[in-house]
Amino acid sequence: MKSIALAAIFAATTFAVDSANPKPDERFKTDLLVVVAHPDDETEIGAYLARVIFDEHKRVAVVFGTRGNQGGDSESLAQSASLGVIREIEARQAMASFGVMNVWFLNGLDTPGQNVLGSLETWNHGDPLGKLVRIMRLTRPTVVATWLPAWVAGENHGDHQAAAVIATEAFDMAGNPTAFPEQVAVPFNRFDVGNLTEGLRPWQPQKLYFFSDTAHPETIKDKGPNYSSTDTSASHHVSYARLAAQECAFHLTQGDSGQLAKAALEKNDLHYFETPVLFVFGKSHVKTSPTSDLFEGVIPTGIPYQTSPGYATPKLDGPSLELGGPWHFYTAFWQAHDLQHLPGLIAPEIMAKPSARFVIPLLVQNPTESTLPVTMSVDLPAGWKFVRQPPSPFQVDPQVDYSYVFEVKTPSEQKGWQFITIKATSQEQLIGTIRIRVEVTPDAMPE
Repeated sequence: MKSIALAAIFAATTFAVDSANPKPDERFKTDLLVVVAHPDDETEIGAYLARVIFDEHKRVAVVFGTRGNQGGDSESLAQSASLGVIREIEARQAMASFGVMNVWFLNGLDTPGQNVLGSLETWNHGDPLGKLVRIMRLTRPTVVATWLPAWVAGENHGDHQAAAVIATEAFDMAGNPTAFPEQVAVPFNRFDVGNLTEGLRPWQPQKLYFFSDTAHPETIKDKGPNYSSTDTSASHHVSYARLAAQECAFHLTQGDSGQLAKAALEKNDLHYFETPVLFVFGKSHVKTSPTSDLFEGVIPTGIPYQTSPGYATPKLDGPSLELGGPWHFYTAFWQAHDLQHLPGLIAPEIMAKPSARFVIPLLVQNPTESTLPVTMSVDLPAGWKFVRQPPSPFQVDPQVDYSYVFEVKTPSEQKGWQFITIKATSQEQLIGTIRIRVEVTPDAMPE
């Protein structure tokens, strides 16, 4: 009898507030959605997060692409899936210290490497994309911040780039009701069980910004808003750098973040956390300027869906030479998502360990109606050796893109910047020249 009475009260209460068109769930409304790859990636902009959360009172939510299960562990023997379990809790505790409780994981696999296409493959690209579109529709952010979708010499984790690619795609899709339409279809009876449509609403984020772990931050300085980390928090009366270090110190499994932060706080040496937070302007659907504040011009009530250009096949005047693989992908990706100011931001570059092998993919495009004879020359730095080099000259059929992939090995005793120069000619006529710089360092990720 008691359970029947409670059910009756519940039913009466529920249906009393029922409406044909209930409002979105305000518990999850977000001003800034941060999309990163691994637990501790958010620390790249930790000082800025402290500023907007504590003193500008913005609502922040964070999405992690993976649980970081392939990272090292500076705190215990836990590895693999167990490490991922620990790093998830570290991330939740770290964000809770900033008052951020809305934290999601996309369940991607941590994929050590520099190639974004490898990470998108192991993440099963479409699955996390659908999840992130759902989260954007649930949280309704005005601003999205994520890693820079570009190959940079720095940590340059392919997972970082994958998070950036998926965040950019979701930014352009969340307001489109034909993208993952099951998410925005009205359920038949929201008070019943077993509904297979989700009842969210399309949502168009308004501004997109990037940040980067580039080894030479001067390349992105003044390409978007810059924020001081040494300013004093009005609410906490310490620097944003100190607040950032305190948040970072929850990631104790990670030697280059949590352990570093713990030591910095113990020694009261915060110089690592005092560097400015640099953003790269992505795009905006509201009136703003590239270097203005992240929230300048935002319209709290939302804006209509804005279409992105989409991919368009480039029209070539003649044969061309360009980098293939991820570099070629980004050329198309930037155009498709209206990020045409990103080409040229960072010159072609890569990091490599001493005594390590890595691959450079090239693409020769022949838009003509004639067979194209091509001679390829690759000039390596002193001491470098080819591991694999396709024959040259070769022929490219009419209206065909030809992939030319070579593999090299760096010498064991070398550090610093080196340069590879690549030329393609056809019957002594230059098709194109590429100069890619390589930073040789023991800290490089595997390709």
